[in-house]
Amino acid sequence: MKTSRLDPVVLTIGFAFLYIPILLLVIFSFNASKLVTVWGGFSTHWYVQMWQNQGLMDAAWITIRVALLSATIATVLGTLAALALTRFTRFPGRMLFSGMIYAPIVMPEVITGLSMLLLFVSMNIDRGFWTVMIAHTTFTMCYAAIVVQSRLVTFDRSLEEAALDLGCPPVKTFFKITLPLILPAVIAGWMLAFTLSLDDLVIANFNTGPGATTLPIKIYSQVRLGVTPEINAACTILIAFVTVGVVIASLMTKRAEVQRQRDERAAMAQ
Repeated sequence: MKTSRLDPVVLTIGFAFLYIPILLLVIFSFNASKLVTVWGGFSTHWYVQMWQNQGLMDAAWITIRVALLSATIATVLGTLAALALTRFTRFPGRMLFSGMIYAPIVMPEVITGLSMLLLFVSMNIDRGFWTVMIAHTTFTMCYAAIVVQSRLVTFDRSLEEAALDLGCPPVKTFFKITLPLILPAVIAGWMLAFTLSLDDLVIANFNTGPGATTLPIKIYSQVRLGVTPEINAACTILIAFVTVGVVIASLMTKRAEVQRQRDERAAMAQ
């Protein structure tokens, strides 16, 4: 298939449009000047100031706690949902169940956040840390389910059947055979859920309450009063966290694919 000479130009412009603003933000986070648009020399002063900003640090700690808890619960539930969809192809309500699992992917975050808010209000639940955690678990679970399901679709079930034939109980078979083989996909799903929770603003903003301000909400509220070099430093660290999470998730997914190909070759050799 022939490619046009215009394709690299369009691709370059697209990537520049996306990543040059992020690169400028990272560069100006090392700016010695108080003016974020005027370069005053290289300095890490604002990173020191950021660590001494108790409001930012509290928001960051809340964000990490929410991300850790919601990603873990979302991965467990997403793995169970993926097992149900791949192992039980026919059961009453399967289409509805599948649609409910994948709905948060195509649903705007505003709708998800508002619907969760109405749920908590109708149940007379005070908004705070736990409501943000539940909301993040709800919308990240579908991503973990997709990653794990993609591995289970190509999973060689003859290994499980052999263990069951030898008298291994189903639960023990899952933990001894199935889980170790799909573990890279499970970890990749967890990393993806963690990353999505870490940088979410819209859903958290709908469901947060007193004492549960996450880092994205804190940054957004301060930016409305004017961008400061401390915000640039905090955003740079957040970008680094998200980048590391995405890279690790990609590597885990690639490793899972390589392992799947090895399993297929081993099965064919037998």
